[in-house]
This record gives sequence, C-alpha cells and structure tokens, in this order.
Amino acid sequence: MKVTNMMNRRTLGHRALGLAAGMALSLGLSLPALAADEAPDALIKRLSSDVLTTVKADKAIQGGDISKVIALVDKTVMPNVNFRRMTAAAVGPGWRQATPEQQKRLQEEFKILLVRTYAGALAQVNDQTIQVKPLRAAAEDKDVLVRTEIVGRGDPIQLDYRLEKTPGEGAGWKIYNLNVLGVWLVETYRGQFAQEINAKGIDGLIETLVARNKTNTSAKG
Repeated sequence: MKVTNMMNRRTLGHRALGLAAGMALSLGLSLPALAADEAPDALIKRLSSDVLTTVKADKAIQGGDISKVIALVDKTVMPNVNFRRMTAAAVGPGWRQATPEQQKRLQEEFKILLVRTYAGALAQVNDQTIQVKPLRAAAEDKDVLVRTEIVGRGDPIQLDYRLEKTPGEGAGWKIYNLNVLGVWLVETYRGQFAQEINAKGIDGLIETLVARNKTNTSAKG
C-alpha cells in the first residue's frame, strides 16, 4: 500500500510539473497592456486558468511535440522568466567562474532539459484546477512567494512560484523558481550540477547536459 501511494504521489508530481510547464507556456500569451501593474498572485491565478484551456486544446503539446514546445517557449516564456538568474542559481558558485560563452551554453542546455522534461509531463494534464492562496506580502515587496494548490484527483498538489519585480516602469513580475510538492526546482538541480562541476568542471557539466538532452531526444524518437 505504501509503495502504491508513493507511485501515485509521483504521478501527481509529474502532472504538477506538466501544469507548471503549461503555466510557463502561457506566459506572454494575450497579456493585457497593464499586466505589469497586475499583482503577482492575480497574475498567477489568471495565467493558471488560461493554461488549463490552452493545454487541453493543443494536441501537439499534449503529444510532446518538442519543436513546437521549444518554439513557443522561445517566443513567450523567455521574456517573462528570469532564466539567467534561474540558471545561475542552479549552477551555483561555478557560474561566476564560467566564461560568457560557457554561461550561454549552460542556459541553452538547461532550457532544453527543462523543456523536454515538461513536454512529456504536459500530456498528463487533464482535469486539474488551481487554487491560489492569499498572498503574504507587502505592497512594496520586490520578491514574493505565490502559493497554489492543484486540485483534482487525489490529494492537492503544492505548486509554488517565486517571482521578482523587475526594475523599471512597466517591467512587471518574473518567475525565477518553482516548488513542486515541497521541492524547489533550482535547488534540486543545484545538487546534481555541483557533483558534475566538482568532478569534471563547467565544461564537464555542459557535456553532461548535452548528452542527457540527446538521450531524451532518442528516447522520444
């Protein structure tokens, strides 16, 4: 029974990741002109609602069409996520020692890794809804935590977002970390990446990411 519960929980986790991916894919789509003035919890709530319709209607994304997912991410996600910060945080102290070219390669391969992981999970999204919890933040805060729960079959799934207010008028909020079932995305990869860097250096980490992405491509094919 415990094993079954663990497996079910793991499946729910994959579905949560898929929904998180769908959330990311919806960022930048049909955003109103005043989105920069929108509160971070209101932004997450609106986009979460939109993505449920978007993912269910897009059979290609549900089927794991990598080229379509990557194209959509390039067009809509990157302008709305502080991906450089996310990659730097995942790489850890080694980021500061990396050359500009290495940093560029790390961002490219990390993005592909996440996109391919999420593309597979998107197919699991079906009848879930999202509940956004009350925001605990002051009006002047520039870094906030938006807590949500995915409600559907089984127990609610925790899915939280870290957002930062970018400088400049009208710059808006950007996501830089995700928490699924109590596990933060950046911190999870930081532990894995640190082992690679300690053993093989920055170039070794890049090679590992390239190899992992190629393996995922072959598995998909």
